[in-house]
Amino acid sequence: MGPNSAAWVTQVSDEAIKVSWGVPTFLRGRAYRDAGHVIKHSVGRNGAIDAVVQGAGGKTYRTFLHHDQRGISSACSCPVAMGCKHAVAVLLAVRDSESEGTTSSWEDLLGGLLPASAAGEGDQEAVELCLEFRLDGPLENLDALVLRPLRMGKRGWVKSQASWGDITSNYRGLDYDPRQREVLLQMAQLVGYHQYSYGNLATIPLSSLGPLGWSLLDQATAAGIPFMAGEGLKEVTIDFDPVRVWLDITAHGDGARELVISGDLGPVVPGGRRFLIGEPAHGLGELGPGGRLRLHPLAEPLPGVIRNWFNQDLKVTIPAQDADRFQLMYLPFLAQKGLVAPGSWNSEELPQPGLTLQLTHEPGHRLLLSWGFRYTSQTAATSVPFRPRRGDFFRDLPAEHALEAAAAKLAGDFPALLESHREKLLPTAALSHADAARFITETLPLLEASGVAVTQLGEVLEYSRAAEPPVIALSTEDTDDLDWFNLRIQVTVAGQEVPFEPLFRALAAGDDAMLLDDGTWFLLDHPELSRLRQLLAEARELMDSAPGGQIRISPYQAGWWEELTALGVMEGQSRRWLERVQALRDAGVREEPVAVPGGLAATLRPYQERGFAWLVTLWDAGLGGVLADDMGLGKTLQTLALVERARELGQLDQAPVLVVAPASVVGAWAEEAARFAPGLSVAVVRATEARRGTPLADEIAGAHVVVTSYTLLRLEDEAYLGRRWSGLVLDEAQFVKNPRSRTHQLVRRIGSPFTLVITGTPLENTLSDLWSMFSLAAPGLFPRLDEFTESYRTPVERDADMTALARLRSRIRPFMLRRTKREVVAELPEKVEQVMRLELTPEHRRRYDQHLTRERTRVLGMLQDMDRNRVAIFRALTKLRQLALDPRLVDPDLPATASAKITAVVEQIRELAGEGHRALVFSSFTGFLRLVREALEQEGIEYVYLDGRTRDRPARIARFREGNAPVFLISLKAGGFGLTLTEADYVFVLDPWWNPAAENQAVDRAHRIGQTQAVNVYRMVAVDTIEEKVVALQQRKRDLFTSVVDTGEFRGTAITAADIRGLLE
Repeated sequence: MGPNSAAWVTQVSDEAIKVSWGVPTFLRGRAYRDAGHVIKHSVGRNGAIDAVVQGAGGKTYRTFLHHDQRGISSACSCPVAMGCKHAVAVLLAVRDSESEGTTSSWEDLLGGLLPASAAGEGDQEAVELCLEFRLDGPLENLDALVLRPLRMGKRGWVKSQASWGDITSNYRGLDYDPRQREVLLQMAQLVGYHQYSYGNLATIPLSSLGPLGWSLLDQATAAGIPFMAGEGLKEVTIDFDPVRVWLDITAHGDGARELVISGDLGPVVPGGRRFLIGEPAHGLGELGPGGRLRLHPLAEPLPGVIRNWFNQDLKVTIPAQDADRFQLMYLPFLAQKGLVAPGSWNSEELPQPGLTLQLTHEPGHRLLLSWGFRYTSQTAATSVPFRPRRGDFFRDLPAEHALEAAAAKLAGDFPALLESHREKLLPTAALSHADAARFITETLPLLEASGVAVTQLGEVLEYSRAAEPPVIALSTEDTDDLDWFNLRIQVTVAGQEVPFEPLFRALAAGDDAMLLDDGTWFLLDHPELSRLRQLLAEARELMDSAPGGQIRISPYQAGWWEELTALGVMEGQSRRWLERVQALRDAGVREEPVAVPGGLAATLRPYQERGFAWLVTLWDAGLGGVLADDMGLGKTLQTLALVERARELGQLDQAPVLVVAPASVVGAWAEEAARFAPGLSVAVVRATEARRGTPLADEIAGAHVVVTSYTLLRLEDEAYLGRRWSGLVLDEAQFVKNPRSRTHQLVRRIGSPFTLVITGTPLENTLSDLWSMFSLAAPGLFPRLDEFTESYRTPVERDADMTALARLRSRIRPFMLRRTKREVVAELPEKVEQVMRLELTPEHRRRYDQHLTRERTRVLGMLQDMDRNRVAIFRALTKLRQLALDPRLVDPDLPATASAKITAVVEQIRELAGEGHRALVFSSFTGFLRLVREALEQEGIEYVYLDGRTRDRPARIARFREGNAPVFLISLKAGGFGLTLTEADYVFVLDPWWNPAAENQAVDRAHRIGQTQAVNVYRMVAVDTIEEKVVALQQRKRDLFTSVVDTGEFRGTAITAADIRGLLE
């Protein structure tokens, strides 16, 4: 035991304390300990205890305990000074604290369950308690009946040391019977009195105990607490079975009604009185002759007004002339509250609510609705507003709610009649036009049949529902614009023509029905009208772009037209419209292949024959299209076959075909034409008039095909726009996909009857790319970019709307042909692609992370205004891509550091060269290719180099194809098109580019027809750099391309009868 330990108190027993300080002091001290009067204590040197104890009246005392070989000594600031109850309380409290956590004997644990005399406290008897009931004023007073505790003294029940304050605090230390004291403590707590309350409460009004007081009185009886009659009383009895109080209603012969207080207890005994206890009343007292008091709890609380009736023994008389009003307005409330005697009224006499509806007819087919209720009894009735007002106590709200719910269910087709949660009616509402007609003809009869009382004001119009479904008739008319036709849609109902503009507005607004002027109405939910609504919503641009809001259609709307004609009857079509679509229809149903022109010096593969037939179909119909075959499938050859056929048919005698391509492939077109179609006269425009010295007309005179570049077309736009062309071919059209660019706008102005867009990547980044391709090839298919964005791009890209995606595919399917190498070239070797992830060297990583930290905050700040800072943002991202390759691309003055990619690619090439393989190496940055060149030169590895600035491009290509150099270094931009390099069977992409299509085009320089070996593709990515983010972006773009283009839906070339069914019917 340490010097500051109070463990010595655990050795002090209760018997020792009783011997030292006496049993009374022990009991009072224990009561103080139990009541929590020891506020705090501390242990000092040699185990001395210093404590603060709360005494009577809120006073606090300082108490000290000390223990030595002579025993226990104490000192206290209370009047007793030593050996007091405060010292005993401290001793017991500290002993409890020190004993926590120690193991008690079985006798200690069980001793608390035994009566005090058996627990070692001698022969001290428990102090019994009782409750005295007394009248402390007239019965009319709310608190007249009060309770006070008494204790058993030597000569009977006494008041001393037994007040409510004595019971709660027990500061005198009396050994009250614990069960009895506990019940009385709970009573005191019900009125907010506790051991720390000021003052010594003598009595508690029974009324203040509330309904819970009766339960405690019952517990008091069980605890053996007797009820004593005090002042004003002779005997007290409590009957704990709840009783009810009500009003007896007596009908007199003259029709008057009399209400008298009554209840379960029957009449009051002669000479006795009854009174209510509590506010609101929760008990009933009966004071009989001689002061005999009998108490009862009430089954239900009673209103305060009933107290006055009790006190004054009132009888309420209702005159005969007010009996109906009483029965209508008051009896329902009294019945709901259980305040009228069972059997004294007939439930059929209670007024029942009925739902009412007032309809006001206004001009313009407008209908105002006002709901209400009307209560009716056998002899009276009254109308009340739809929603309860303050004071409408008589209303049967559950019955009203049931009526309202039934009516709301019947009116559920009219949202304007219902509150937002659609379960309750609006008290007042309005309907107009078709909704008003529908309500009058269909819903109103149902409401009346259900019991709703309807009154109608104003001129009541006659409405009727059309018995037959709408009939849709379609026709086309010529316009001054040879590529467009007016479309007329006529809808008739019951023999009446429906005005189209109101019908279109109703369909576009999603209305449920439409009303005609004669009162006939019809539903718009017919399948034909629903589909017409969707088609017209899709074709909003067809109306917006036409003068006067007239709907126009071009042959490019073949898919849209086919769906439209399935809805109705064809009444008439213009001759020119029939001629434009006749070729499409014939091509769609022809089974025999199109004859390949005899002047074509090549054998077409089966898929190329189908592609040629598809091109012929579009050419003959005067429609354009997008040839989007995978790289290396012979798009140029198929196009030359079409042009050769046109030459043989004499269709190029008056005007040639204009081919526009990137400058790097202009020569390839001339070479391919000379090789495969030697009968074609090809004029190649390689320079402007200022450099060549001759006008364009002289340069191309007598040519069947004119080949030029996009740049030269833009520089000599007036010369090209002033010519007539039989056809326009746009090769690698992704180069002019920006609709805001001058070249794109110029191409759209060429005015050729046939435009063919050739591209292996019709969609590179977003669906807007696809719109750009069709705005060139088929300008009437999607006339406006904003409408295309709303109808297709946003739903597909943002919302993954499969319905919109399917609709887009169906619209473009007749005008786009795409086949992949895997689908049509079975003999093409496998292409194996994998990502090679490389860790940066420590020094490289340090420089990259430093720059990233510096640039991140700046770039994130610029994103607040993306459009304004777009150039600066992409410049910063480009620097990060360069840093991921080699820091010297950003700062040439930096010392050389080991580059993981250069090291890896040089090792791979050295190894592949030794095995006889050859490789293509692509990079977006010519600066990085220069560093690779230096590394190859140091290793003595031969290479060929090509970028956009290379002058002798054909010579470089021939050098690789015909030579032995194991590697061809190519910039991504220079090598993305116009190359066939099947001599290589390995491809390395040193850095990922934003656009995966550009990478795919570069890779397919090796993986194309003519390749005999499997092609291995390695895409190098620096770990934990921006390159990994670029790869993720590439994958999202690939997914979009696959979902829209590479679905297998564009492989078939023949347009089937189903594609254009109904064009002629």
